[in-house]
Amino acid sequence: MHKAKPKGKFLLNRMPHAVTILFIIIILVTILTYLIPAGTYERVEVDGRNVVVPNSYETISSTPVGILDMFKAMPLGFKAASEIIFIVLAGAIMFGFMEKSKAIENTVGTLVKNLGLKHKNLIIVIMTFIYGLMGVAVGYENNIALVPIAAVLSFALGGDLILAAGISVGAMTIGFGLSPINPYTIGTGHKIAQLPMFSGALLRSVLCFTALSIMAYYNVRYFKKILADPDKSLGKGLDINDLKLSKPIQEYQLSTSNWIVISIFTLGLMTIVYGVFNLNWFINELSAVFLIVALLCGLATKMSATNMSKTVLKAVSIAAPGAFMVGFATTIKVLMEMGNIGDTISYQLSNLLQGLPLYASAISMSLSQTVINFFIPSGSGQALATLPVMLPLGESLGLTQQVTILAFQIGDGLSNLINPTLGGLIAMLSMCRVPIDRWIRFIFPVFISLLILSFLALVIAVATNYS
Repeated sequence: MHKAKPKGKFLLNRMPHAVTILFIIIILVTILTYLIPAGTYERVEVDGRNVVVPNSYETISSTPVGILDMFKAMPLGFKAASEIIFIVLAGAIMFGFMEKSKAIENTVGTLVKNLGLKHKNLIIVIMTFIYGLMGVAVGYENNIALVPIAAVLSFALGGDLILAAGISVGAMTIGFGLSPINPYTIGTGHKIAQLPMFSGALLRSVLCFTALSIMAYYNVRYFKKILADPDKSLGKGLDINDLKLSKPIQEYQLSTSNWIVISIFTLGLMTIVYGVFNLNWFINELSAVFLIVALLCGLATKMSATNMSKTVLKAVSIAAPGAFMVGFATTIKVLMEMGNIGDTISYQLSNLLQGLPLYASAISMSLSQTVINFFIPSGSGQALATLPVMLPLGESLGLTQQVTILAFQIGDGLSNLINPTLGGLIAMLSMCRVPIDRWIRFIFPVFISLLILSFLALVIAVATNYS
């Protein structure tokens, strides 16, 4: 008599490995370069950015991608993603030094001890909203260094790496994607439409808060499920070395050395926030600050040069798979550019919206942006490529410019939760040591729930002539 296969183990084997998923997408995009006509919009430079000229689409000679070029796109993808790849490594190095000093473990242990294990669910809710607020106010990749802290916190509460990703990556992706003050999507959209910057913030704020509430509820629900039955954990078999607490909660306290390390880390975050908002800092500057924080932490804890070197290499070895995935995912973007099919996809999707009823056109516009986001994962890049086309189209359909921009934001922002071509998502998941296939199984029900919520918001926006 055969022994029944455990349900949890069966679920873990249902979805292909993350590398397999991306390779399949790479092959499919390569095939599409033979099936989809090459085309392009005319672009003009406005304030240093290339903006699409409406009604300027034209087909060009096809540039299908051959087998050699498909594999050539892989190193080119790593080249294009080099900045994000390095910030994954730099963030891991910084976390490695902080982990070596025991500062993060002792901080999380002391926090949980003071709040009390009786309030585990409340801690999960509070931390989900804190990470969400960081996404709303600070940005996306800017918060990458905060992700490993959620992993330590999750294990301190009795959770797993998937819960840690839900608290941090899920909340920050939602907060950033639906932020009423997102400079990359809303800011760019309002600039193109010549609307007051970040106008219409009330509806967007309510939508963002409600979405974060759903994420917090789902995190608590998952936490209760794995506490009741550990076999239902989607994090089984993932690398948890150096993340779990090494002693009982009651024994934790912060030493002087820990306070110094936490102060250095906090000062680094404050420097990043100032640089992002006042000095136009981006990925490379953040990586530099991460490395400086790592060096200062090593010096403050009196680590020898040999121990510092070993800490760097150990951190890089842990982060290497995630860094690889970032470059591998960027191959898809390179293939789209080689085949010149990105603009064609945008043009054809916009044509499909013609003649739809008013409410259906708003929802369909959001869905079309969801599709486009898998091919143009940059929020500002997608805004510059599609909104000059979508805004006049929306007006011809009877939609206000705010409704069109809201539809764009929803399609771009929510699909980031499941977008394997988004380097920032892959980078953050790698900091949590969660592969994209496990993540999609966890987050997909949330994604569907948030889509329904967002479409309801779009219906309200159309009904109230949101402007």
